Amino acid sequence: MKYYFIIFISIILFSCNRKAEEKDTRTVFRYNESAGITSLDPAFAKDQANIWATNQLFNGLVQLNDKLEVKPCIAKSWEISNNGRTYTFYLRNDVYFHAHPLFKNGKTRKVKASDFVYSFNRIVDKKVACPGAWIFNTVKQNNDGSFCWTAVNDSCFKIDLKQSFPPFLSILTMQYCSVVPYEIVEFYIKDFRKNPIGTGPFKFKMWKQNNKLVLVKNKNYFEKDDKGTKLPYLDAVSISFIIDKQTVFFKFVKGDIDFMSGIDASYKDELLTRNGNLNPKYKDKFKIITQPYLNTEYLGFLVDTSLDVVKQSPLRITAVRQAINYGFDRKKMMRYLRNNIGTPALNGFIPKGMPCFDSTKVTGYNYNPDKARKLLSDAGFVSGENLSDITLTTTSSYLDLCKYIQHQLSEIGINIKIDVNPPATLREVIAKSKVLFFRGSWIADYADAENYLSLFYSKNFCPQGPNYTHFSNKKFDALYEKAQKETNDSVRFIYYQKMDNIIMEQAIVVPLYYDQVLRFTQNNIKGLGINSMNLISLKKVKKY
Repeated sequence: MKYYFIIFISIILFSCNRKAEEKDTRTVFRYNESAGITSLDPAFAKDQANIWATNQLFNGLVQLNDKLEVKPCIAKSWEISNNGRTYTFYLRNDVYFHAHPLFKNGKTRKVKASDFVYSFNRIVDKKVACPGAWIFNTVKQNNDGSFCWTAVNDSCFKIDLKQSFPPFLSILTMQYCSVVPYEIVEFYIKDFRKNPIGTGPFKFKMWKQNNKLVLVKNKNYFEKDDKGTKLPYLDAVSISFIIDKQTVFFKFVKGDIDFMSGIDASYKDELLTRNGNLNPKYKDKFKIITQPYLNTEYLGFLVDTSLDVVKQSPLRITAVRQAINYGFDRKKMMRYLRNNIGTPALNGFIPKGMPCFDSTKVTGYNYNPDKARKLLSDAGFVSGENLSDITLTTTSSYLDLCKYIQHQLSEIGINIKIDVNPPATLREVIAKSKVLFFRGSWIADYADAENYLSLFYSKNFCPQGPNYTHFSNKKFDALYEKAQKETNDSVRFIYYQKMDNIIMEQAIVVPLYYDQVLRFTQNNIKGLGINSMNLISLKKVKKY
C-alpha cells in the first residue's frame, strides 16, 4: 500500500512540475504604467496610458508603421477622389472580433463596414462625450446633422469630407477610430471601458484597477509577419500600476519588468551618462532605444495687442521676443539639465521626427547674446533699462529649465520673474489668455505638421481653439488654408516650412527642445521597435 502511495505522490508531483514548466514557457511581456489606466474603451484613449493599452486590443481602418507611414490594417486598400474629399475603404474579409457569449454560439463575429458606421457615430455622439470627437470636424454632414460615412456593402466603407484635408488619413490611425462591436457596447454601455471586445492581437483577460491588467494572445488574429507566421508572438501582456518611479526602476534592474519608457530624475544619472548614453555597467543587462519624439517644449507669448494687458507689456515688441530667443544657450541647457535627451530646438516649432522637418529650410535661433543686446538697444531698452514686469509662468516640473533661462537672460539685461503653478491652473490661465509669457508643450495627436501649425491659425483663438498666443497673420493664414487643399505631400511640406519661418521671424514662441523617445528593455526582448509618436505595438515582440 505504501508503495502505491509513493507512486501516487510521485505522479502528482511530476504533473505539478510539468504544469509549472509549461507555465514557465509562456512568454509574458511585463511593463508598468505609473499614470494608471482609466479606460479600455478606445473612445476614451486620450492619453498615452490608455492609448498603449487599447492599441493592443483594437484595430482601425489603417495604422502607422515606425516610419509614420500610413499602412493597411482592417482596410486592405483605399481610394481618395481627385478632389481629396471622398475616401473609399475596402475591408479585409478575415477580421473577427474577440469571442464573447453575446455573439452567436458564444464565438466570434466578422467585422463589417456597418461596424465602422456604428463606431464612428459613437465618437461624435454627444451622449458618449468622447474627447476625440474633434477628429471628425472635417467630415461632411447631412441636413439632419448625421455624418457622411456609409457602408456601401459589408466590405466597402465610404467617408465624405467638407473639403480636402490631407492629414485625414493620418487622423484615422488614432485609437479613437478603432472598430467596436455594437451588440457588446450596447450591452455594457459605460462598463465597456472594463469589458473591452476588439479585434486586436491581444484579448482582455483581467483588470484589477490600480493593481494589474492582463491581456492574452488572440489566436485568431488576422495579421502575419513577413514570413507568413501568425501574430502576435507573445502569449500575454501584464501591466502593473506602481506609482513610485524609483520602485519601478529597481524592479527593472531586478528583471521583474521587461520595458521602461522615458526616464525620471531620481535615476537619470544612474542609468545614463552625461551624454545621454547607457551607463556602461548596464550594457550586458539592458538595451536603450532612442528616436525623435513628436513633442516640442517651448515658451509662448500672448501677442494679441487688442488686449490691454498686452499693450502695456514690452513683450508686444517683436525685437524683445527675438532677443529672448537669442539670449540663452539651448545646447548647454540640454547637456546639463537633460543629459542630452532631446535635441535643442534650433529649427522652428515643428519638431524633429515630423516628415516635413528639414533643418536647412527653417531658420530658428542660436545662442547669440551680442545680437540679443543689439535688438534690445534698437527697441529702446539699452542694457535692459525700463525692461520690467516680465513674468514667466510655469509648473514645478520645468522650474530648473526656467531658472536656467532666467539666469542667462539676466546676463543680457532681461530680468524675468518666475511664477510656479499647478499644471491644471497653468492650463486654465493660458486658455483664458491671462498670462503673457508661459511654458508649454505640444505633443502630436497625428503625424502631420498641420497639428502644430493649427496653434497659430487666427480662426483657432483659444478658448475655442488651440491658438493660445492669439497670433494673427494674413500671410500665415493664407498658407495654412492653401496647405489644407494640397494633396501632394512635397508641395504641402514647402507650405509648412514657410509657415514655420513666419512663426520664427515674428518670435511668437521660444522653442526649447524637440523631445526624444527613450526606451529601455531587457536584453531578451526583441522586435519592440520605436517611432516618433511613442506608440507601443506589441504584436511583433519576442521574448527569449
